[in-house]
Amino acid sequence: MDAMKHSVERIVQAVGGKDNIVTATHCVTRLRLVLKDEGKVDKDALERVDVVKGSFSANGQFQIVIGSGVEKAYGYLREITGMQHATKEEVKSEAEKKLNPLQRLIKTLGDIFIPLLPAIVSAGLLMGINNVLTGKGIFYPNQALIDVHPEWKDFAGIINLIANTAFVFLPGLIGWSAVKRFGGSELLGIVLGLMLIHPDLMNAWSYAEAVSKGTVPYWNVFGLSIQKIGYQGQVLPVLVSAFVLTKIELYLRKRVPEGFQLLLVAPIALLITGFLAFIVIGPVTFAVGKAITSAFVWVFHQLPLIGGLIYGAFYAPLVVTGMHHTFLAVDLQLIASTGGTFLWPILALSNISQGSAALAMMFVSKEEKVKGMSLVSTISAYLGITEPAMFGINIRYRYPFYCGMIGSAIGAVVITSQHVKASSIGVGGLPGFLSIFPQYWGVFFIGMAIALIVPFALTIVWGKSKKKSA
Repeated sequence: MDAMKHSVERIVQAVGGKDNIVTATHCVTRLRLVLKDEGKVDKDALERVDVVKGSFSANGQFQIVIGSGVEKAYGYLREITGMQHATKEEVKSEAEKKLNPLQRLIKTLGDIFIPLLPAIVSAGLLMGINNVLTGKGIFYPNQALIDVHPEWKDFAGIINLIANTAFVFLPGLIGWSAVKRFGGSELLGIVLGLMLIHPDLMNAWSYAEAVSKGTVPYWNVFGLSIQKIGYQGQVLPVLVSAFVLTKIELYLRKRVPEGFQLLLVAPIALLITGFLAFIVIGPVTFAVGKAITSAFVWVFHQLPLIGGLIYGAFYAPLVVTGMHHTFLAVDLQLIASTGGTFLWPILALSNISQGSAALAMMFVSKEEKVKGMSLVSTISAYLGITEPAMFGINIRYRYPFYCGMIGSAIGAVVITSQHVKASSIGVGGLPGFLSIFPQYWGVFFIGMAIALIVPFALTIVWGKSKKKSA
């Protein structure tokens, strides 16, 4: 019998048999199963299967990390269970039935922001290069490279323009992704997002100054005064507007004859949503976003040690639950409102800490499979992808996960005590320093050293003590 087929048979038995599998699909590295009862899963038996590199439950799906052979494994899974092919959307739909309202909200935010990550992370990396070129004290004392070598100035300017594009037109990206997630026409979502940052509107970054000077522009519509401001860099206005636009579009599509839909549906949906966005949705959500930003800023400025300790310790558990996606919106809001984020640097340290804890298991564990997985997953975590390390190694043995949390918390306290900020969202691992404002590099490198050394040492000591007491 084919070794992979035999392994898949063992997987099916370990997850409770074929009758416990509702539906299944796969991604690049993982089998994604919706199970009737996850309590029937035999984790020990599953981990003994050679091809299984880890497993975890998230968003109503039980996911099994296979690696490059996942497509072949999925083929055998369908053969063994007699299951028809299911798309990712069908599996997600089935999985969502098992989620409570809060989990659905978190998953929705994840579905909206995850597709944007390539653009945002790429922008962050490019802004990091710009930071290197324009940061004072990196190459020359009290001077930037472009000050000493003016020929680099325009080169840095072009890089900055390319990097800033994703953030300047962020509402357009969010509009596309949000309307797509809600089931509407993606093109209308792009138009909606760009409409909220139209050049005829006053730039959102000038709003506070305009308020103080009393120069905020207004539309006068039949006696109703409407602020003529844009929502550059804002998250909530376009999210809520996208939801409203989709509901109106779907409502009209059900009632307008097909022959008239092209002429009526999009114009009416955009017109109604546009007026609602500028009259109600925009002002209200702008105020809510400002309040959320102010709350985070107050905590991390007035109580930086407590804020850093809590967020540093519990970011990894947030990843396990999927709730970390909600903080991406907060990061983007902080960057738009204050010019930088103090949350993202902690994320980078948390990822490094979990990677270091996984690396220590290479020296603690006697299992060759664990040794191999720990090295690969550590590299992944150091480059910003922690799921293999956390789900494949750390959570499986528990104490490495706790050691990672401790290291992350200590590192976070150090950097938040000095108010370290990132100018953008970048690669959340060792290359993360590129996104940090250069004046904070020294402190951030200390935080990185803590994240590298403390979890590794704690895991080694904890692991050795467990062996002695066994």
